Amino acid sequence: MKVCILSDSHDNRTLLASAVQDAKARGAVATLHCGDVVAANTLGVFKKLDMPVHVIYGNNTGDLYTLSRMAHESGNLIHFYGQDAGITLHGRTIFIVHYPHYARALACTGEWDMVCCGHDHRSAIEQVDNIRGGKTWMVNPGTVGGVGKPPTYVMGDLETMTFEVLPVPV
Repeated sequence: MKVCILSDSHDNRTLLASAVQDAKARGAVATLHCGDVVAANTLGVFKKLDMPVHVIYGNNTGDLYTLSRMAHESGNLIHFYGQDAGITLHGRTIFIVHYPHYARALACTGEWDMVCCGHDHRSAIEQVDNIRGGKTWMVNPGTVGGVGKPPTYVMGDLETMTFEVLPVPV
């Protein structure tokens, strides 16, 4: 199962749509958004592209009430979790949190196959040693909205646990 991992869209619908379209063309069937959507209607991109999104709010929260309402609409593809989320996709345990320092702490527990974060707008993919003697993937896709850095996202394959930082086609 391939997934699009992104963060920090900051209302840039154009770049968000471009990243998701590119990921979908590469085989992604779901998106993980690590926060800072800001305006809830930004997520309308996912309805148009028929792509489910698992999203948290980050520190630029915008209208949480509307975001929560959108997530509860019948037949909606938006799964909104609040400040963080622990989910399972394709048999993989995934934790989504906005802040990298929380992500690193959660990766160290060994309870997750992958921990995704955002916030600092710097893309990074690494394996973190955990207390169970294994390694946990920590994935930060950078800023899909291109805030202070070039716009990027991560294409991930949950079958092979491989990840690649990609530029957003502009």
